[in-house]
Amino acid sequence: MKIPKSPPKYPQDHVVIAAGAAKLYRPTTEKNEYIHWDKLRHLKTPVDNVTAEQWWFAMKLARRGLYKSLPFRDKSSLPFVLATPDNILYKLHSIDRSTGNAIQNPTSTLNTHARDNYLINSLIEEAITSSQLEGASTTRKVAKEMLRTNRKPRDLNEKMIYNNYHAMQFVRSIKDEPLTTEIILELHRILTKNTLDDPNTVGHLRTSDDIDVSDQYGETLHTPPKANELKKRLIKLCQFANSKDQENLFIHPIIRAILLHFMLAYDHPFVDGNGRTARALFYWSMAHQNYSLMEFISISEIIKRAPIKYAQAYLYTETDENDVTYFVIHQLDVILQAIDTLYEYINKQKQELSKTEQLLYKNHALKNKLNHRQIALLKHALKHPGMNYQIQGHRQSHNVTYDTARTDLLNLADLGLLLKQKTGKAFTFIAPTDLKKLIEEIE
Repeated sequence: MKIPKSPPKYPQDHVVIAAGAAKLYRPTTEKNEYIHWDKLRHLKTPVDNVTAEQWWFAMKLARRGLYKSLPFRDKSSLPFVLATPDNILYKLHSIDRSTGNAIQNPTSTLNTHARDNYLINSLIEEAITSSQLEGASTTRKVAKEMLRTNRKPRDLNEKMIYNNYHAMQFVRSIKDEPLTTEIILELHRILTKNTLDDPNTVGHLRTSDDIDVSDQYGETLHTPPKANELKKRLIKLCQFANSKDQENLFIHPIIRAILLHFMLAYDHPFVDGNGRTARALFYWSMAHQNYSLMEFISISEIIKRAPIKYAQAYLYTETDENDVTYFVIHQLDVILQAIDTLYEYINKQKQELSKTEQLLYKNHALKNKLNHRQIALLKHALKHPGMNYQIQGHRQSHNVTYDTARTDLLNLADLGLLLKQKTGKAFTFIAPTDLKKLIEEIE
C-alpha cells in the first residue's frame, strides 16, 4: 500500500496567516474531521489566499494545545501523544451510553438462549476474521462447523482460527486478573500453537532485529524497536494496562484498551501473531474494565471490511509526530459500527423470535412442551430445510451439557419435527422440508 506523505516540517518562526483566517486554528476541519496531511493537502483551503501548508500549520498549532504525552516511547525514544478533540469525546460518550456499567446491557432484553448463542457466534466471528486479517484462508461455513463441533483443525488456516477461538475464551477466563508479561506470552502461545515455522518462537519474544512489517508488494511499512528492548517495553505495557487513573493523566478506559492494541502491534514483540495478540489484548482490557457488552461484538469483522484504513491508522500515527489520535479515532469508529451491528441483530432477533413463537405457541399441542433452545433450533430449521443438526453442535451453540443437547434433539425427533438417522455411532437430525406444515398439523 502507499505510505502516507509525511507532513511538512513546522517552521521555527510563527507563520503569518491572512486576516480572517482565525477559524483555521482548530484541531479538526469544519466537518469535524481529524485528518492527516496526506489527505488535507488535496483539499481546498477553507479561506482564500491561504496555502495548504499554512492551513496545516494552524491546525497543528491547535492540536499541540490538546496533546497529552503518553507513557510510551517510540524506537527513537520520542513520546507518543494523544489529543481528545470534541469528536473523540462524542464517540466515547456514544460508546459509554451503549456499553457502560450504569446503562442496562441491551442484550438483557434477549432470552438466555439468544444471549448465549450470539456470544458464541461473536467469539467464532472474531476468531475467523482476526485470523483472516493475518492471512488465514477458509470459508466461514467450514470454520464455523469446525468450532461448533469441536473438530480438530485439518490445515494451517483452520489451526489459526481454532487457536484464535480458544484464545478468546482464555481472555474471558482471565478478565479479572491483572495483565502480566506471562499472560501475554501465554496468549501468544495459544494463538500460534502449531502454526509457526519455528516452534521455539511460540510464546516467546523475538530475538532478532531482522524483522519488519511489509505490504503485499514487499514495501516496508514499519520497522519495530530492537529485540533487546522488548522485555522492558512489555513490562511498561502491563504497568499501563493495570495502572489506576490519576488526575494529571486520565486515560479513558476505552482509549486505554485501544492504546494496548496499538502499542503491542507497534512493538511487534513476536515473530508472528502480533496483530491477533494485539486485538485479543484489546478485548481483555475492555472486559477487565467492565465493558461486558464488548464480548458480543467483533472488531475484526469491521476491520476486515476496510483493512487499508486499519493499516493507514498506524502509518498516520508514525508519520505525524507519533500522534496516536488517528488510530484511536479509527478504532472508536470500528467499535461504534460493531455496536450498530449488535443492535441490528437484537432488533431482528426479537422480531423473528416473536414470529416464530407465535407460530409455535398457536399450536396447543406444542405449547409449554418446547424450551427456548428447541424453539431457536426450529426457527433456524424453518429457514434452512434439509439442514443437519448434531448433538455436539447443538451443545456448543447453546453452552449446555451433552445430555441436555441430546434430550433436546431426541424430543424434537419424537414429535416428528426433526428426522433422526444414525451416522456411524452418532445421530444426525435433519430439518424436514415441510417443517412449517408439520408444526401446524400437530394436534
